[in-house]
Amino acid sequence: MKRRTIALATLLLTGAGLGMLTVPAGAASGSAPRAATACPTGWGSAQKTDASAATASLVDIRTGRHDCFDRMVLDIPDAGSGKIGYQVRYVDRVYQDGSGHHVPVAGGAALEVRVAAPSYDPQGGATYRGKVAQPLPGVDLTGYRTFKDTRFVGSFEGDTQIGLGVRARLPFRVLQLPDRLVVDVAHTWGTAAR
Repeated sequence: MKRRTIALATLLLTGAGLGMLTVPAGAASGSAPRAATACPTGWGSAQKTDASAATASLVDIRTGRHDCFDRMVLDIPDAGSGKIGYQVRYVDRVYQDGSGHHVPVAGGAALEVRVAAPSYDPQGGATYRGKVAQPLPGVDLTGYRTFKDTRFVGSFEGDTQIGLGVRARLPFRVLQLPDRLVVDVAHTWGTAAR
């Protein structure tokens, strides 16, 4: 009986017993294990800015998951081929422009995303339906590795502010496309997806 107990304990400790072997993603049914994804490095975590002024309004914010990073996309469809001004930086706390009210953002670190595009049409009416200090409408972060929280901070004097809660202070980049601004936050500081 003592030998069986020792043998069972040995199997459990080595992970070989009771189906406890780990199988790499993609290795089911005899397929080859998936190779590690090479992730870009060198983005850094310092503030990124562009002082351009947008001539259009923010209409939507959406997110996506990738092997190496989580992505936030701010849609500004009437910006055309012009540049969209922005400021993206890590902050200790997110404060609303105009009022100075603190907007809590969950996570190990907070990115403040400012875009030079109002969330309203200057001729009247809202173009983006975000509510101050509330999560971004239609954004579900379930299953994300890096993004932990989103908050609409507000729109003031032509700029829109977003609070993005992330797991930790990680490298990020900002990409400008003709009709949108993209913010990618890496999962790690390393060079391969884990």
